[in-house]
Amino acid sequence: MNVIVNGAGIGGLMSAILLGADGHQVTVLERDPAPTPDPDEAWDGWERRGVNQFRLPHFFLPRFLAIVRSECPGLEDELDKAGMLHLNLIDIVPAEMTGGRRQGDEEFDLITGRRSIYESVVAAFAQSMDRVTVRRGCAVAGLETGPSAAAGVPHVTGVRTESGERFEADLVVDATGRRSPLPRWLADVSADGPDEELEDCGFTYYGRHFRSDDGSTPGIIAPLNSAYGSVNILTLPADNGTWSVVLVTSARDFALRRFRDVDVWTDVIRAFPLVAHWLDGTALEENVTTMSKIEDRHRRYAASDGEPVATGVVAVADSWACTNPSLGRGASMGALHSLALRDVLRSGDSSDPAELVRGFNRVTDEVVEPWYRSTLAFDRHRLNEVQAVIDGRTYRPEGDAMWTLGNALNEAAGKDPDCLRALFAGVGLLRNPEDRFSDETFAGKVLELGGEAANGQGADGMGPDRRQLLEIVAG
Repeated sequence: MNVIVNGAGIGGLMSAILLGADGHQVTVLERDPAPTPDPDEAWDGWERRGVNQFRLPHFFLPRFLAIVRSECPGLEDELDKAGMLHLNLIDIVPAEMTGGRRQGDEEFDLITGRRSIYESVVAAFAQSMDRVTVRRGCAVAGLETGPSAAAGVPHVTGVRTESGERFEADLVVDATGRRSPLPRWLADVSADGPDEELEDCGFTYYGRHFRSDDGSTPGIIAPLNSAYGSVNILTLPADNGTWSVVLVTSARDFALRRFRDVDVWTDVIRAFPLVAHWLDGTALEENVTTMSKIEDRHRRYAASDGEPVATGVVAVADSWACTNPSLGRGASMGALHSLALRDVLRSGDSSDPAELVRGFNRVTDEVVEPWYRSTLAFDRHRLNEVQAVIDGRTYRPEGDAMWTLGNALNEAAGKDPDCLRALFAGVGLLRNPEDRFSDETFAGKVLELGGEAANGQGADGMGPDRRQLLEIVAG
């Protein structure tokens, strides 16, 4: 099959790698003109204006590495050569909590690094493949169509670029990310738009990267994503002795907007004893990098009866659905989605353009959708919890068993090795959220061990309370 992938971010590149390795001829079209640099030049010299989070902290979960290992032979070696960091979630926890290494714990392996370095490796790997061609500085302007393959809907046969070049394709894969123009392009060819859900995830991020002198990263003595009352702190180890530290707040918490100030940001981090040592390095940026006005967006390219709005085109990764990045799920969800597309094409559905899109929508609903929904639910609850702290009240939601069980599991994980592994299976995107609690006996144990935390999360006593935090910010 001749495939056009629009967008050379990590989601688009993983789609190209998986499809190219499976025998398809893939052309990747990328708007940004800058060529892929060597990894050692990517941090300082690579500009990706089309990716607004390109220089912000990233983390790559175990599910991403699992896909690399099983489906992309050779890619892990290239990531290793570039200095990406290998970790196992079990190994960063004291042995008295894990019970020691078990058979199968290798599923908690991950390999992570800064986004620009990571993407440069994945891009070079894709470009080295015989069946993958990457064209940078090639901006798509719209879709080309031909005779309909399903009654009443357009059939996409390729794309045209802003320079007037035309590319024919049996399938167009849109991987242009959060701001995908695909709905507009579909409207231009008289297709119905997607069924879209959109809401502001409500978080603001304030982060900085650091580097050590000896290539080490700070000791991990708190969860990489820790909730402390009205803030979260992300401490994310990365490649070549680098790491990032991020303060996450509610976008409505105007009192904390002074986190943009480097001195205020530093004073706040130093006030939390479990993470203060993450400042003991050389800062790689002069200022605090901020990100806000992030949207949780979900697009379903199907009519109410399940029929596709167009054939010959599908959306993957953030072009399909994008979420709050604080859980680090984006790249892994995108890789999982790309793998689902590869599997649909393998199944034989590709012989019928309409059935291909129907099949891809079904697999998306089964495999990737649960992760989007669980992330969205987490966002809403965490924002409400933060607002409750700001208001000086306790957040006690009713009617959401998954939130209750999730909070209880966070507590139980420190008391029971099985609960710890169940927590990491969710953190690592290895098992669907509901699957972890499908065993009633296990769910009962979680509530027994972690019930006191079932109505909220946070590390009380491990840092300043709300009043003290505001005093630090005020100086």
